[in-house]
Amino acid sequence: MQVSGALTRVRPMSTRRPVDSDLFATTLAAVGVVILAATLLSGLIEKTGLPHVAVFLGMGALLGPYGVGQLHVGLDSPILRVVSTLSLALVLFTDAITLDLNELRRHVVLALRVLGPGTILSGALTALAGWLLLDITPASAAILGAALASTDPVLLRGLIKRQEVPTDARMALRLESGLNDAVLLPVIFIAMTLMGGDSGAMVMLRQTANVFLLGPLVGVVVGFLAVLLLEVMRKRTGIRRDYESIYSLGVAFTAFALGEAVHGSGFLSAFAAGLTILVRDVELCDCFVEYGETTAEMALLFTFVLFGVSTIWSGLEVISPATVAFTVLALVVRPLVFPLALMGSGMQPRGRWIVSWFGPRGLSSLLLVLIPVFAGVPGAPRLLSVCSLVVLTSVVVHGASLMLLAHSFQGEADAPLRPVKLPEKVSIDALVALQAERNDVVVADVRTSKAARASEVQIQGALRLRPSHAVDDVRAANIPLSAPIILYCA
Repeated sequence: MQVSGALTRVRPMSTRRPVDSDLFATTLAAVGVVILAATLLSGLIEKTGLPHVAVFLGMGALLGPYGVGQLHVGLDSPILRVVSTLSLALVLFTDAITLDLNELRRHVVLALRVLGPGTILSGALTALAGWLLLDITPASAAILGAALASTDPVLLRGLIKRQEVPTDARMALRLESGLNDAVLLPVIFIAMTLMGGDSGAMVMLRQTANVFLLGPLVGVVVGFLAVLLLEVMRKRTGIRRDYESIYSLGVAFTAFALGEAVHGSGFLSAFAAGLTILVRDVELCDCFVEYGETTAEMALLFTFVLFGVSTIWSGLEVISPATVAFTVLALVVRPLVFPLALMGSGMQPRGRWIVSWFGPRGLSSLLLVLIPVFAGVPGAPRLLSVCSLVVLTSVVVHGASLMLLAHSFQGEADAPLRPVKLPEKVSIDALVALQAERNDVVVADVRTSKAARASEVQIQGALRLRPSHAVDDVRAANIPLSAPIILYCA
């Protein structure tokens, strides 16, 4: 009897292992496919303007129940929860650490226009439309409006990289995509607190303090200590460059975990940690930021695949006259609000049109609305379905617009340039000889801000270029595209 009982206890475990093993293998295969496809299709996507989102949503549909049925991911899937949570945390951390404070100071008025009258007013009007059309509470409408006011950084990345887009328009979109989630996230947390229902005023006040004070404070401490430890170990023993490149992931995830552990917001902790590193102006290895950005993009693309398996298609199940009307209004609000927000900014009409139209909804919107879903907020799954319908429509509408815009820029991009052959390294004598031969030679100082401030030596007449925004600075200086540019960083 004892042996029989032991066998009966073991047997269910043995039947579950193949399922778990198959799920693990399928998920790992999906990760591999995403990385391979993102790499192999990157050139084609860049040339054609084909949205990354559409490609990877389609990949998810192919792998899911609507396709070959190899991957099953629902709202209750731990894989979706873990990947989406870490993706949003990493995106917020990367957005903070890649901000250019000098750039932000120079364009602070533009940032305030984009985030204030632009993002916040768009979210408020979208929330009002949801409240009137969808028969939901004001707090639920606020969550939906905040989520849909967020623009998708993956879909915008191809547009921002195009040099044919006016500089001020790219600046506005870069500032918006880097800061709007941090502005909209508090709105969602406040709405979730208000939806607590029977919680007392003191309980709600304590929850709010934990989210907006304790969470960011933890992030500041983690960011400060992370930089301190990095600098100490660099001086004492040195740090291998390849290991330093993954340090950003450790900082982001540690800040998120500790923020959650003290019952604050892990997302705000991750953003605060990145902002602390940025403000401390530490000399970071370029790979530190680049690896974080690349990893964040891969995580976003993989999350798109998971959504494409089944979750996002729930948007098609809620189609009705009310949801269709709401979807149209959600996409039209931005082109109505942003021209007014940018009025008097000095931006040319073409730039204002691009900024006003290209506010695509994508993974950022879905990740934000998933926060109340995972928190078990009543009615949140319906908000996700409505948000999914808007995102699917945005992928089609804004994705097609990006492709048309890419083709309209093709002629400008293909303009012939006079090639100038230069060696990889140019000596001082060779530079002097080149300057004697041509009068359009540009010498550019591309040292980091910290290195440039620490040194009193500079080549006379050198143009100062920021390493992360060199192209923008070249365009702002009206340097001809055929001019040879000699770079120095030491």
